[in-house]
Formats: sequence, structure tokens, C-alpha cells
Amino acid sequence: MKTKNRRHNWILILFIALQIPTGVYSQNKSVESEILKNGEIIRKAFVDGNIEKIKSLHHPNVIKALEYKDLKIGRDEVIKGLKETLENFNLEFIENDVESIFVNENIAIEQTKFSIKGTPKNGGEPFVFSGRTMVTYIRYGKSPTGWATIREIIQPATE
Repeated sequence: MKTKNRRHNWILILFIALQIPTGVYSQNKSVESEILKNGEIIRKAFVDGNIEKIKSLHHPNVIKALEYKDLKIGRDEVIKGLKETLENFNLEFIENDVESIFVNENIAIEQTKFSIKGTPKNGGEPFVFSGRTMVTYIRYGKSPTGWATIREIIQPATE
């Protein structure tokens, strides 16, 4: 009888062990959807020039490396630079190709190729800025999506 119970115990343990990866995978897919929705909201806020919405999607301690010699530390500094841009240009995302999203509990890292078309508000020729970005998000209760950017590095395209 002991052998039969042990065999049932092992079958139960094996069954439970096989279910764990499925649960984690589902959680990651759910978080990936949340991150993709967060991206849609922030891109729309950029297009609309909605500074308050953009601000709400960034953690107060965010650090952004916009290029090699342009490091913004803190949400206020990020928003200050963004206000200057949005005062002078209308922005349109013409490419947003999410290459990967890595999820680990309350942290998500997104890597995306992007292109932004900027049109000067006072006339002049539009430009396109392309590159790749790696954004680290953390769960943040004060964000309307529950996620906030805490770190970002932008790699401009070199082509």
C-alpha cells in the first residue's frame, strides 16, 4: 500500500510541477499586454502633446539616456525637455516594432525599434528620428496603467 501511495504522490507532484510554468507564462502574457497598452497610451499622449499624461506614466526617479551626452535624471527634468520639444514640434510615431518584452515579477523590460516623424509647428521641413529603445518599467500605483518608466536608453539609428 505504501508503494501505491508514493506513486500517487509522485504523480501529483509531477502534475503540479507541470502546471507551474503554464501559470507563469500566462502571467507574463498578461503583463506583456499591459505593457503594450501602456505603450499605446504614451504614444497617443506624445501625439496629442499631453504632458500630464506622459508625466503620469513616468516614475519620479526615472533616468533617461536620450543620447550619449544627454542624460535626464528625474521626472521633472525629463518633462522639462519634453515640453520644449512639444512646444516646437508635432510628433507622429511612424514605426513602433516591439522586439521583445522580458517580465520578472514587478519589472518589465521592453526593447523596441521606432521612428518618429517631427513636423515643426512654425514651418520648415519635417524630420524622421529612428532608433532602438530599451525601457524598464516597474509597477507603480500612481500611474494610470499601473506601470511607469523607471529607466530608458535610446540608441539612435546609424544608417
